[in-house]
Amino acid sequence: MFVAMNRFRIAIGHEEAFEAVWKGRDSSLSEMPGFVSFHLLRGDSVPEEGYTLFASNSVWKDKDSFSAWTKSENFRAAHKNAGENRAMYLGPPKFEGFSAVEGA
Repeated sequence: MFVAMNRFRIAIGHEEAFEAVWKGRDSSLSEMPGFVSFHLLRGDSVPEEGYTLFASNSVWKDKDSFSAWTKSENFRAAHKNAGENRAMYLGPPKFEGFSAVEGA
């Protein structure tokens, strides 16, 4: 199992718009071999730094399946408008990938 996470710092006041972008996009993840599940997670707001933390979390059969997704036409189509909403982001997303530790 491989878990791919992107953490986003979203400017306070733009949370609903950020969620709407994710809810309205056509990611076609379910068409990809090895895809298991996806969740958009909303964390706490950090008022003193002006953001609310979000994380996209996708689970894959293995790292190779995730890697194939990132090189696919489906990936390019899902991310084609990513730059249109820069005002809501406080910096770029932070990617973190995790492989399952067997027997843990």
